[in-house]
Amino acid sequence: MKRRSFIQKTALTSGAISLGGTFSYAEKPANAMIHKFNLKYAPHLGMFKNHAGDDPIDQINFMADQGFTAFEDNGMMKRDIAVQTKMGETLAKRGMTMGVFVVDKGGNMANTLAAGKKEYVDIFLDGCSRAVEVAKRVNAKWMTVVPGGFERRLPTGVQDANVIEALKRGAEILEPHGLVMVLEPLSDSPDLYLQHSDQTYMICKGVDSPSCKILFDIYHLQKTEGHLIHNMGLTWDEIAYIQIGDNPGRKEPTTGEINYKNVFKWIHEKGFDGVLGMEHGNSKEGKVGEQAVIDAYKQVDAFL
Repeated sequence: MKRRSFIQKTALTSGAISLGGTFSYAEKPANAMIHKFNLKYAPHLGMFKNHAGDDPIDQINFMADQGFTAFEDNGMMKRDIAVQTKMGETLAKRGMTMGVFVVDKGGNMANTLAAGKKEYVDIFLDGCSRAVEVAKRVNAKWMTVVPGGFERRLPTGVQDANVIEALKRGAEILEPHGLVMVLEPLSDSPDLYLQHSDQTYMICKGVDSPSCKILFDIYHLQKTEGHLIHNMGLTWDEIAYIQIGDNPGRKEPTTGEINYKNVFKWIHEKGFDGVLGMEHGNSKEGKVGEQAVIDAYKQVDAFL
């Protein structure tokens, strides 16, 4: 599933969100038993809408009541300020960590940083500046950056240098605020510049900033390179964020070929205390499918 269609299917446009009205989902009583996960798995809006309804606040509360301690929202930058503020307040109230949102820089394939064009870099830097204000509202630390497509007319080394220089300038904007852009290698198209973990590792070393790290998307990197635990180990010191999706299908763990219980056990043993974004769809529709997602995470999280 391509990122654009994935975002559309998870209702990430601000126009679909409302704040007022009667909530369709009520929080559990304070003394209710809530499942305790070993890792910070982060659902997204739309994943549990059949249980919680369309309101984003109800959905976040439902996630918290199921034991999830984090949340991510690719489309946060496109939401109204009032919605961002209310979501941030709700996350704080429920003790949930805000995961990634995507830096608005014109799309995965547009405005490629590999081209070294000033107009493309300016769009990226403007996105970083606007992301700072969004991060403040929702108490976010990480934001996803995709450098764009290859610039086929330039040698690979020149493209690498162009990307590194642009990201250095972005890091200069984010670093004073303690924010981190996480670079995501993708499998969606052979035209995408960033596709492998070792390549992303090299870029991060070149940028040499605490504000430029790796987003290791297990679904994408299973498709492009496999050897998940081995490659995570090689690049571990630059990994700041992890995303989840089984392959094939990009659905919840247990629906594909990835042994997520072993992967999560390894991540836990590494002492990872960051967020693992549930950037996947549900394998089944309706409430049954939503419960299947919850049950799958309880199953693969039982590694202790």
